[in-house]
Amino acid sequence: MQFTSEQRLDDGVLEREFTLGEIPGILWTPGSASTPTPLILMGHPGGLHMMYPRLVARARHAAAEGFAAATIEGPGSGERPRSAAAEQARADLRRAVEAGEPVTDEIVDRLVLPLVDKAVPEWRAALDALLALPEIGGPVGYSGGVISVGTRLAVVEPRISAAVLFAGSFVPRTMFDEARQVTIPLHVLLQWDDEGNDRQMALDLFDAFGSKEKTLHANMGGHTGVPQYAGEEANRFFARHLK
Repeated sequence: MQFTSEQRLDDGVLEREFTLGEIPGILWTPGSASTPTPLILMGHPGGLHMMYPRLVARARHAAAEGFAAATIEGPGSGERPRSAAAEQARADLRRAVEAGEPVTDEIVDRLVLPLVDKAVPEWRAALDALLALPEIGGPVGYSGGVISVGTRLAVVEPRISAAVLFAGSFVPRTMFDEARQVTIPLHVLLQWDDEGNDRQMALDLFDAFGSKEKTLHANMGGHTGVPQYAGEEANRFFARHLK
């Protein structure tokens, strides 16, 4: 991990950009931290530049609760190389949605499964590097992003103690088998009228999660209409499980 820039935000949070090989990322740490802090990995569905306003807002809230927060650029996002197969799958999905046609499992598999296979090892490598920093300690939470990525991480990464997942993306059927293997505490956010999400599939996925402690927080509204209090409740969830 190589830090490339840093700035102190107006609330004292230290923001540092870094690269991990070819992967860019950002780390935010509380300004008042005197001991190693718990860490929240913040997933997202787009490029860092496009998602920055939402990411930094989430990071500030996390820092106010005493958490460090970090994110990395996803495969095929931002300035990272595009996959021709993923771009074709994305175009096929968009065409089906615009035509009012069902989005087939085959399209979802082509779009999501390669992303999961590539993104999860990158998140684990980032976690290795972040936990090697003296200012970062455990436990670790995961928040947001493509729900299939969060599901796989919850299965394969024992250092993640709790997760907040956003039910706002298409889910391959094979991910249901992985969901049954998830055992960590979960807090799932669902926008009831999300135009890009299959509501029933999101409910079925929540039902499939094997965690003994899992909460579904559903709100009226579209994909970008998550109310502020839903984010505050997610922070309280992490405060219960990461401190």
